[in-house]
Amino acid sequence: AAWAVVVVVLFLLVALPPPGAASVAALPVVINTWAFRTAAETAWRVLQSGGSELDAVERGCGQCEIDQCDGSVGYGGSPDESGETTLDAMIMDGNTMEVGAVADLRHVKNAIGVARKVLEYTKHTLLVGESASLFAVRMGFPYEDLTTQKSLSLYSEWLNQSCQPNYWKNVVPDSSKSCGPYKRPGRVTYKEEQTISQRSVQNHDTIGMVIIGVSGTVASGTSTNGAVHKIPGRVGDSPIAGAGSYADSTAGGAAATGDGDIMMRFLPSYQAVEYMRMGTDPTVACQKVISRIQKYAPKFFGAIICANTTGSYGAACNKIPGFTQFHYMVSSPLLSQPTEQVVDCI
Repeated sequence: AAWAVVVVVLFLLVALPPPGAASVAALPVVINTWAFRTAAETAWRVLQSGGSELDAVERGCGQCEIDQCDGSVGYGGSPDESGETTLDAMIMDGNTMEVGAVADLRHVKNAIGVARKVLEYTKHTLLVGESASLFAVRMGFPYEDLTTQKSLSLYSEWLNQSCQPNYWKNVVPDSSKSCGPYKRPGRVTYKEEQTISQRSVQNHDTIGMVIIGVSGTVASGTSTNGAVHKIPGRVGDSPIAGAGSYADSTAGGAAATGDGDIMMRFLPSYQAVEYMRMGTDPTVACQKVISRIQKYAPKFFGAIICANTTGSYGAACNKIPGFTQFHYMVSSPLLSQPTEQVVDCI
């Protein structure tokens, strides 16, 4: 009997890595940004019932679109400067390296579903704007209003606060004090902008998900309604392969979240996967990506999740006031249920 107890204790020690510790590897693994539990549960359920890795990514991120996760994914959140909610999403197949993505998608709620159709029914990678909506309708998605009472009130509050904060700089009238329409000044005097991220923890703007199947197949995806009060037409990192997420079944997958305008310039997800390809531990790969961006934008808001083909995973985030830890979800055979993990920012 004592022997049995030792076995059970040893099993528990192996099965439950302490938070922040190097993960014990097992497949399949589902990892997603933020504490979006229903997304993790949905993706895991799809895998368990025999669905493909791409199915699981699509349904997992799609769950967040339905739940309007934190108001930063799906319809009725993050209205742009004209009060409209538009969506960005991508999905990537790490076996074929094919990507389907949509950006500035209007009037269609299931953005990652449309991205999957781009992947399956076109030879393109990225469709944008109203034309992407027309494609979606052709593929059978309903055309509907993405505005809600909540997004309308967010918008009117913003107008009442002299359109603060916004994403303009070096324009007249002074964008830090009043609403537009803005234009370029007659004589340009560029002033150094404060690059403190306006995006806050309340306005994290993406679900990113990486799935590695039993056979080591990697898939990844993202969905977001972008930055609140963005300039219409703005596209962030989420639908850009290598920025928002990246999947390669010979190495691993990664997904990023945070201030997309800054992060997308560094292709963080691609970079993380390349580090893992060289044998770097997923946690260290994530940290290296964050510190690379820090050199140029020390105050950026952002985090990244990484997983390699053995099922080992990790995450990292940039430490700024109000954001010192990053929460993400992991599902694996070693955990009895999808489990929230926490990492200290660097």
